[in-house]
Amino acid sequence: MNKFSALALAVLTSSAAAQTPATNPMPDGSRDMYVGLGLASAARYEGAEHSERKLLPVLQVQWSNGVFVSGMSAGMHLSHNPQFEYGPLVELQPRRDESGKGGGIDGIEARYSLVALTVAALGENRLSGMTPVSTRLLGGGFLNYYLTPDWRLTGSLLYGAGNERDGARLDLGLQRLAIQVGAHHRISAGAGLSFVNANYNTAFFGVDRIDSLRSGNPIYRPGGGLKDGHVGLRWNWDVTPSWMLTSNLQVQRLAGDARRSPLVERPTNVTVSAALAYRF
Repeated sequence: MNKFSALALAVLTSSAAAQTPATNPMPDGSRDMYVGLGLASAARYEGAEHSERKLLPVLQVQWSNGVFVSGMSAGMHLSHNPQFEYGPLVELQPRRDESGKGGGIDGIEARYSLVALTVAALGENRLSGMTPVSTRLLGGGFLNYYLTPDWRLTGSLLYGAGNERDGARLDLGLQRLAIQVGAHHRISAGAGLSFVNANYNTAFFGVDRIDSLRSGNPIYRPGGGLKDGHVGLRWNWDVTPSWMLTSNLQVQRLAGDARRSPLVERPTNVTVSAALAYRF
């Protein structure tokens, strides 16, 4: 299995970082595509105490010209040097409403709740009365560097988050590509840090005067800096040459001004997911 499929199906992980699949050399005019269905359990929003479970579609595609789609991100590999990967990157930032829905899970926009979320009464739900954060298309780029064929440093910079479209996020990480375990199993792991500007933190963790009056949360004006650290583990099982079962575990810990926000109920969030996908 090539590097692309070994890293495939990153769409169920937390939105802590945009996922960029490894370059997959293919014959001209060809493409590699996975589609499927997954189940994920994740926090309602970054910093929420309660989780929700969702059934959601899975999609990852890469074309021979370097263009790829991975969950809610898309981009293009421009480098011909196997040690470097770089190119433009876009990502869809989901809407976050007062219930917190739309945050925390990176995947296709269409989502279907399996278990109804018990919404806390007014005064207990810290997003009640807060202005929703609208859906935004973020734009930027990525740069990855291979330390060895199995280890790579990853980086991406995206801009345009929040209602004012002025939030920026820098994601830096280290990934261990798929470790072969038997004939049909592969395990991969990664860790990273996310840095944001003050506008990003204001959009997702800040409380202005009007929101404070409506929600009861104290006014909070965060600055920029380190937003979170995260680690993840992925297991891929090649059930058949065409079918893959992938499972993911990711732990995210908020830090800095994001951690100190009055909207944060629990600074550590855990995302668990599994998906069955078919390779075309």
